Amino acid sequence: MLLLAQGFAARGYRVDLVVAREGGPYQAAVAPGVRVVPLASRLARLPGIRARRGPWVLASTCALARYLRRERPEVLLSTSLPANLAALAARARAHVTTRVVVSVNSNLSASTGPRQRCWGPAALALARRAYRRADAVIANSRGVAEDLAHLLEPPRPPIYTIYNPVPVDEIALRASAPLSDPWLVPGAPPLVLAVGKLKLQKDYPTLLRAFARVRARRPAHLVILGEGEQRRQLERLVEALRLEDDVALPGFVENPYAWMARASVFVLASAWEGFSNVLAEALACGCPVVSTDCPSSPAEILDDGAFGALVPVGDADALAEALLATLEKPPDAARLRARAAQFSLESAVDRYLAVLTGDPHAAESV
Repeated sequence: MLLLAQGFAARGYRVDLVVAREGGPYQAAVAPGVRVVPLASRLARLPGIRARRGPWVLASTCALARYLRRERPEVLLSTSLPANLAALAARARAHVTTRVVVSVNSNLSASTGPRQRCWGPAALALARRAYRRADAVIANSRGVAEDLAHLLEPPRPPIYTIYNPVPVDEIALRASAPLSDPWLVPGAPPLVLAVGKLKLQKDYPTLLRAFARVRARRPAHLVILGEGEQRRQLERLVEALRLEDDVALPGFVENPYAWMARASVFVLASAWEGFSNVLAEALACGCPVVSTDCPSSPAEILDDGAFGALVPVGDADALAEALLATLEKPPDAARLRARAAQFSLESAVDRYLAVLTGDPHAAESV
């Protein structure tokens, strides 16, 4: 969203980045010319709400409605399930003619499926009902679009597929930043890297079990960059697998690209995705990749395995074998970078603006 806001502003559009609350690690990355508007809802600050992202975004609905009545924007683009629900409800509450386009960044069936808590079926029902009121829906992969087309009964808004942008030049610059770590010195064992929140979706337990199999056959290190609610569970599993000397969980880092550029292989073990940004970003760094063939984007990004191995979800043995094979014979880095360049920012901005402005020739809808 930061990249899109930057691209829209560069084309001469007035852009407000409306956030439920101010702060966060990416605030410094907001482009000049983009105004940040924190909603700062009082309801969202209540105990039991303020600590959980979904509830505090939904609790900002009334504040968003006030913003819409005050500013009267021509179009509102939202992303993620809580924000999409809040955007559609706020427009109805504000009684404005603002065009609302919702961007869906995860496979809805998988992300609200049986592996979820009791809120999953309720979230799915809310999304199916609310999304029909959007002016358009943007899916960030073909798999997400096809899932939405199946879930949303007619009459439904047009659904467009637009891949997330990958800023190849910026990634290359940040990838060249210095990085000092004892596991990256010459002669150290190969480094396996994963990046993403420590949560159920990313299925790090399968990755750790796969890495244990790799480690039983050759020296290697595993670094998982990210923070989340599963940290303690994963730390216990690292101890149970006796991997304390070979696995590190440093938490969130602002520049994962410096790690991607130096890793021997990047691995995505997710149970589901929308568009896996980190997978495309690893390619942009020239890093070999191994991924689960999860719904919805890895097969699309990797062209059905042409640019990296694909393995079944939850299969630690298959993941371990793919990691070992990739470490043994890594692909050409220049070819991987060329693949990442196909997900350009300019192309994404062109297509987003066409949908946001209601251009009937924006893209072929599902």
